[in-house]
Amino acid sequence: MKKVYVETYGCQMNIADTELLLGILAPYGFSPAATPAEADVIMINTCAIREHAEDRVLGRLGDLGRYKARKPGTRLGLVGCMAQHHRRGILEKAPFLDFVVGPDAYRQLPRLVASDADDPLVEVRLDRGETYADVTPAHGEGVRAWVTAMRGCDRFCTFCVVPLVRGRERSVPAGVLLSQVRALAEEGYREVVYLGQTVNAYRDADVDFAELLLRTSRIEGVERVRFTSPHPADMSDRLIGLMATCEKVCPYVHLPLQSASNRILDRMARGYTVEQYGALVERMRRAIPDLALSTDVIVGFPGEDEEDFRATHRFMAEIGYDHAFMFRYSAREGTRAYAWPETVSEEEKGRRLREIVELQERTSARINRALVGGSVQVLVEGPARRQKGWVAGKTRQFKTAVFPGEGIAPGELVTVRVDSATAHTLIGEAAPRRGSASSERSAASPAREGRQ
Repeated sequence: MKKVYVETYGCQMNIADTELLLGILAPYGFSPAATPAEADVIMINTCAIREHAEDRVLGRLGDLGRYKARKPGTRLGLVGCMAQHHRRGILEKAPFLDFVVGPDAYRQLPRLVASDADDPLVEVRLDRGETYADVTPAHGEGVRAWVTAMRGCDRFCTFCVVPLVRGRERSVPAGVLLSQVRALAEEGYREVVYLGQTVNAYRDADVDFAELLLRTSRIEGVERVRFTSPHPADMSDRLIGLMATCEKVCPYVHLPLQSASNRILDRMARGYTVEQYGALVERMRRAIPDLALSTDVIVGFPGEDEEDFRATHRFMAEIGYDHAFMFRYSAREGTRAYAWPETVSEEEKGRRLREIVELQERTSARINRALVGGSVQVLVEGPARRQKGWVAGKTRQFKTAVFPGEGIAPGELVTVRVDSATAHTLIGEAAPRRGSASSERSAASPAREGRQ
């Protein structure tokens, strides 16, 4: 078999797309390569959200070009969002590429990798009907599987390139998704994460997102169901109610904020006010008392002054996020905000970013320390990275927990007493187990009280 090596940069959507393109190539005799040195085809699957990520990719392409020079016939390609975003200029910066493929053109990969054309081949047309519903992704090892429920986005936030590089919003048919999840459960995956840029806007005929989660939770073998990333404006009462009552739907939501200044939210075209966002969080926490919440925040957006930033800082402190992904604003060509003059220096962006990172570290540490002395349920993923003989996994709230785990296998649900905590990790000891992994799961699953 021929070998294909893929490096993935970006979010879970990019990870899912890597599994998708490997699934597309598998029927043509390609299997994954562990290193670029052994590959016949080398690809970088890219993100276009941040300029820093693009700079890293360009540098890495130069490194990978060495393998192409050493092994004649090796094909080197750029795929994904960056390929779509910079389709015009990327070949000037990386003329040694053999192909450039956007997110809606992965079906062309078998033809492109088989070509011996001297000139680079480019396939970047967007397709509003493409969902890859008939493709079986080549999922990686582990207990968690990423399943793309939606592609594209209709929101057009002024800072975001997603609608430009992934096209308009479309949902994968519910029957296809449920069939995928059944197959994953049979293969041993215990947790499913539905993906989409505004995943809670999912709709397939009479199946909305809450209904999709409900049907997924009924599939035998699936212990946990998650999703990312929802949009605050699409967070329905029915979805909140399902999270409150369905044991398998985990009490964790990544709810992007971006800014807590209404003036900046309006300039970002986010579609909500900070008051509406705050009321949504209050409603969710009232319905789901053990809810964990994370978010995205951008500092230094064009027009953001010190008071706008202070409003975001105060709001983050008031909400108390379990964790957050925080960025300095990076102008993206093609977006509405790209034409606006930068009003915040890079030095000032850095200062603001450091302030909220420090705030979030304190907040995360405080929230995690409050769990010390209690018990959490952990889905074991594998060996811990640092402590020999320890295992690591995730709680229902998507917090990392590590503990001594001799004889505990990936996929087991284990009750862990939390002895100490950092801003990022819970450290504890497994409670005595009453029997097999299956009996532990059945004991923990039926009742709402099983949540931490």
